[in-house]
Amino acid sequence: MEDASGEEIGRLTVGNNLRTIVFFPTNGVGFGHFTRLFAIARRIRVLDPDVEVLFFTTMPTLHLLESQGIPCYHIPGRKVFSDVSSSEWNMVCEEHLSMAFTIHNPSLFVFDGTFPYRGMLNAIRGRDEIGKIWVRRGTFRKGATRIPSDSIDHFDVIIAPRDSLEEAKDDTKEFKAQVFDCEPIIYASEDDLNPRQHLRSRLGIPLDALVCYVQLGAGNINDIDSDISITLSELAKYEDVYTVVGESMLGKSLEIGGPRVRILKDYPNSVHFRSFDFAIIAGGYNSYHEVIRFGLPSISYPNLNTGMDDQLARV
Repeated sequence: MEDASGEEIGRLTVGNNLRTIVFFPTNGVGFGHFTRLFAIARRIRVLDPDVEVLFFTTMPTLHLLESQGIPCYHIPGRKVFSDVSSSEWNMVCEEHLSMAFTIHNPSLFVFDGTFPYRGMLNAIRGRDEIGKIWVRRGTFRKGATRIPSDSIDHFDVIIAPRDSLEEAKDDTKEFKAQVFDCEPIIYASEDDLNPRQHLRSRLGIPLDALVCYVQLGAGNINDIDSDISITLSELAKYEDVYTVVGESMLGKSLEIGGPRVRILKDYPNSVHFRSFDFAIIAGGYNSYHEVIRFGLPSISYPNLNTGMDDQLARV
């Protein structure tokens, strides 16, 4: 396994005179896959603005790419449809991705997801003129479904962002592809962070108040035994504490009230971290590494009901 920084990954692509790169992030319950590739794409464009960057994704939040001037092909995920089989959806994926390759003639294809779609693998198979990279973070739950080796063999390079424990990368030893280890990939940098008063003024929070940021994923606020309900109830007992609840762009709007409770639906919420004094977060990869990167004191509740992500091991 070789070591590579984010800057070196950018130079790996730009330095090889690559003119067009297609990024394919899948969408899970959150923004993890999308955010990593969005972060890489932004940095590549800084290194060489002439590189054509485009996305092909199942993520519905296309306005985020549009705001950065990044074109995108979108197909809804299979689970959006009740009457479409896996094989039918994969045929659609293969056809649309192949069409994008024909139109744009990319030199590089970058995937970020837990499982490579069969339709995607069919589209990249035999295209030796395209370099194929899989950005694959580790820390998988014990007993989670293993990726078939024939899927992995479609890729030339695996980029493995580090996590909080070394054994998260143990399975990469089995890969034929070249593996690059790198620091956790997050979207924002120090230069992206807003001043402390920015969000407080916007949300009507006193500048001298104690502010807690809460980001616990898709919890049910109406369930009094849920993590988010218990957390908000406990924070409400402290009259000097204001609570800012991060609401995902992918889920339903939260029905939360209270004189010292505010809702934040932005992307990425990490650009507002200077406004917070501490945080209570789930144990997802992005949130965990963002609070560490920006030094925000935090309490983490690992989600024990994920399909692949071992949040308990991470936190």
